[in-house]
Amino acid sequence: MSAEGTPASGSVDGDQGGDLEVDVIVVGLGPGGEHLASTLAGEGLSVVGVDRRLVGGECPYFGCIPTKMMIRAAHTLAEARRVEGLAGTASVQPDWTVVADRIRDEATDDWDDAVAVKRVEDAGVTFLRGTGRLDGARTVVVDTEDGERTVRARRGVVLNTGTEPAVPPVDGLADTPFWTNRDIVAVRELPASLVVMGGGPIGAEMAQAFARFGVEVTVVEAGPRILGPEEPEASEVVAAAFEADGITVRAGVGIEKVAHDGSAFTLTLADGSTLGAERLLVAAGRRPNLRGIGLDTVGVDETARSLDVDDHLRVVGADGLWAIGDITGKGAFTHMSMYQADVAIRDLTGQDGPWATYHAVSRATFTDPEVGSVGQTEKQAREAGLTVGVGVAKLPESSRGWLHKAGNEGVIKLVADLDAGVLVGATTVGPSGGEILGMLVTAIHARVPIATLRTQHFAYPTFHRAIETALGDIG
Repeated sequence: MSAEGTPASGSVDGDQGGDLEVDVIVVGLGPGGEHLASTLAGEGLSVVGVDRRLVGGECPYFGCIPTKMMIRAAHTLAEARRVEGLAGTASVQPDWTVVADRIRDEATDDWDDAVAVKRVEDAGVTFLRGTGRLDGARTVVVDTEDGERTVRARRGVVLNTGTEPAVPPVDGLADTPFWTNRDIVAVRELPASLVVMGGGPIGAEMAQAFARFGVEVTVVEAGPRILGPEEPEASEVVAAAFEADGITVRAGVGIEKVAHDGSAFTLTLADGSTLGAERLLVAAGRRPNLRGIGLDTVGVDETARSLDVDDHLRVVGADGLWAIGDITGKGAFTHMSMYQADVAIRDLTGQDGPWATYHAVSRATFTDPEVGSVGQTEKQAREAGLTVGVGVAKLPESSRGWLHKAGNEGVIKLVADLDAGVLVGATTVGPSGGEILGMLVTAIHARVPIATLRTQHFAYPTFHRAIETALGDIG
């Protein structure tokens, strides 16, 4: 205890199994929450971390890691099928059990987080398994298997409660054995046919992966095109690749009804047509985990789609409350959660910034071709009132694209603010599209003048050299 009779910073005050008082409480130990809690503990602060699910969050168990193992395997099959015409002949025999075993053994430890729990505890974090809910400023009540624990924070509470798969209110859907992303990564036997509800990143990635393993796949997207938030040019390239993979895309039509007869699904679409499949994957977005966590006790609306945070990641209007990750509405990406965690760490430890900015948020969709994007789309830039210039380069027309031949589909699109003379957005579609994006993320983040970009060296023959062509096309 300090001389004033209050616990010193870094100390955990409380009885075993009873109430606790610490410096910081972190509710939700996804990637950003775990990083924040462990880092603060390493800085000498006392930290309680709370999670009702698997420590590490969606990414390592149901998202980025297992799905990219699936995609890596599927793309390898596609490359093997491209041998003819480039290098001779090859015979390919897909085997999903290799993928399923790798996901179980290498990625998820059979969906057991014992290693992750040990990792945070070894970092000095006190871990509580249970559901945490706010009970006024700087106080969290945790419902554990052994009863309620009340934890109070001297500095503050950080929320990182993430999202759940959204299930649309489609007639009959809730009564069927549909899959979400959490189910599909644990599949050990492939169905003969699959309908994917939703043509966003998750739906698109899973559709292509399963199709390349021989599953008959149909994607149903209520919007006018798949990958709707991306540039239309990106959607067009990926849709053509899907057609080449035998994937049927039904865009611009919603699903009115879902039924299951014990062995197969029947979907009735808004245009009156029907689809049948052995399995249904619902990939129709995510729902923020904001209800039931006590936001009303600190004056925050729990029905909001996201929490309003300032550039320090403090929740606006709530004392002693920070939020990071999906629930801030700044991008549902692991890298966003990690970025915001670092900002919140600086604030909680009294550092002087830098604080959060979002003009150069990047993302990648790991279809083949891969889609990378950063900043604003052309539409967003025009709606923002900028004087917009656009430059486009088609990857197959580049030297590297010509050399690559099979699987060389792609496009690079740059969006410029002509008045400021800088790029404000970019999209890179093609082999390793997310990697090509790298220099453009830097250019937009650092606001490098277009005039400077046009005078740099672009190694020959590389895919990224097509950026030079796109820069020359801006007008």
